[in-house]
Amino acid sequence: MIKRATVRDAERLTDLMHASRAYAGAYAAMLAGYRITADYIAAHPVHLAESPDGKLLGFYALLLEQAELDLLFVADAAQGTGLGRLLVEHMLERAREHGLERVRVVSHPPAEPFYRRVGARRTGTVPASPPKVTWDRPELSFTTATTATVAATAESSRGAADADGRG
Repeated sequence: MIKRATVRDAERLTDLMHASRAYAGAYAAMLAGYRITADYIAAHPVHLAESPDGKLLGFYALLLEQAELDLLFVADAAQGTGLGRLLVEHMLERAREHGLERVRVVSHPPAEPFYRRVGARRTGTVPASPPKVTWDRPELSFTTATTATVAATAESSRGAADADGRG
C-alpha cells in the first residue's frame, strides 16, 4: 500500500535510506549526516509503501516547486519486486495532479538503468560537487504521461532486455 508519509515517519524513512546497499562504499559520503526531518515531510509530498503488516518497503519525495524527484528508496529486501516501478507510477500521478509536465531526476549513477527502464530519458550530466559528491551524476527526466504509457514503456524495455539476454 502506498500512502502519504506523516511527520512521525521521519526516523524510519531515514533509517531505510541509510540501510540501502545502493549507497555503500564510495557513495556513502553522499548520505553521511543526511536526515529526513519532520519539516521536510511537512513541506513536500513524501509517500511511502508498506507491507500489509506495516513494514516500510520504500518511499519517494517529490519537490513540486522544482518539479524534481528528490528521493526514491526501496528496501534492499524489496528490490526486484516491481515496487520501484509502482512508486514511480504513483509519483507521476501526483506530479500530474499538481500540473507538472516533467519531473527531473538527478540520479546516483548505479540507479540510472532503473530510471531508464521505467520511462525516464537521459537529459544531461550534473558535474561532481566535491567534497561530498566526487562523481558526475546522470540527469534524467520523466514526462507525466499516463500510467498506461509508463507501464508500456517499462514492458517494452523488459522485452528488449529479455530478447538480448539481459533480462
